[in-house]
Amino acid sequence: MSKVSIVGAHNTAFGAFVSRNRETGQVTDTRSLYDLVVEAGRGAIADAGLEARDIDAVYVGSCAPGLFCNQEHVAPLAAEIDPSFRFKPMTRTEAACASSSVAVYDATYAIEAGRYQRVLVIGVEKMNLLDTKGVTHALATCSHWPTEGATGATFPGLFAAFARGYQKRYGLSDEELRRMFATVAALGYRNGVKNPLAHFGAGSVPDKMKLFSAEAILALPAEGKGSNPVVADPLRLHDCSLISDGAAAVVLAPSEQARARGHKAAEIAGIGHSVERMPETGRANLHELMAGKDAVRKAFAEAKISLKDVSFAEVHDCFTINQILCTEALGLSDDGRGGHDYLAGRFTPEDKCPVNLSGGLKAKGHPVGATGASMHALAYKQLVGEPIGVAAKNPEVAVTFNVGGSGVTNCVTVLRRLR
Repeated sequence: MSKVSIVGAHNTAFGAFVSRNRETGQVTDTRSLYDLVVEAGRGAIADAGLEARDIDAVYVGSCAPGLFCNQEHVAPLAAEIDPSFRFKPMTRTEAACASSSVAVYDATYAIEAGRYQRVLVIGVEKMNLLDTKGVTHALATCSHWPTEGATGATFPGLFAAFARGYQKRYGLSDEELRRMFATVAALGYRNGVKNPLAHFGAGSVPDKMKLFSAEAILALPAEGKGSNPVVADPLRLHDCSLISDGAAAVVLAPSEQARARGHKAAEIAGIGHSVERMPETGRANLHELMAGKDAVRKAFAEAKISLKDVSFAEVHDCFTINQILCTEALGLSDDGRGGHDYLAGRFTPEDKCPVNLSGGLKAKGHPVGATGASMHALAYKQLVGEPIGVAAKNPEVAVTFNVGGSGVTNCVTVLRRLR
């Protein structure tokens, strides 16, 4: 079975690409789902040094486009990338916030099987056409509807349950937990402001308010303008990722083909795809990502690496508690010590293994269907010496850890610089 490599990538800017009329409530789309698909696809093909006609198939990961912008059947939208794409096979994958990591995996398996040689993978989501209530409902459909979404549970609430479980398990005070979360958020903001594609990049609210330290976030009032209100106790506004629009794409090809072309590439050295029971009431506990740990074991075993080999990690910080849980699931921190390690100043760009150099979902943004592809795209860029934003130090091995639902679909990828 031949190995597969990423040979090109493109990440659009992430943001809220709409114009809102405050008087009428009318929302105007300024950068559509269709525009984002085409930009990401064309950009990745060009970055790979290929022509559109060289692509054999397309996989598109998208979470809930029917709810977000009234468009299902989204894979064929990629046909607009180039006239030569007409009649190519195109497939859509859905796995909540891990939709486009699953697309990367399905494309990888297709190349390994010998069906295709060069595959384009796109992740996309257009979320900001809806108001907050609409977005909340669309995302809630990615929970277990009978026991969660239908009863009023939201994703802040579902991850707040993890936060409370973690706090109880490790005997943390409210103040300790809040400081840990603020430290994680501040790290995301510091890294994100240096990412030119980030939703919360230069000139954004965190930049203007200088929310680059735990102290600055903790000092925010609980209500009013510029506040940090409780969203779902103990999670506050600045513990939550962003409602973003955006797309990202990668081109995959056999590693031997990339070597023969002499093209920059990052090999998919290991994949861990592990799925947990969806209802939180069916879990053994809510203080760890059990399926996440299983995905890490699988990916590291296939790649034949240990933690000491990892140069940097991009993890799924949909909420600050999940960044801590991902850090522990990867083994970067012992169980119950992740928050303490962030307080101690670990995982910064100067650390042996930095976490979320992109700014993560907290600052880069979280267009849910695009997040997995974005993690792969930006990790690839780091590994081939073309970092976007804060640069890793001579990276050889990267890990992406993408989560769909409330710790349900866990996708861990080990990427290795191809030489």
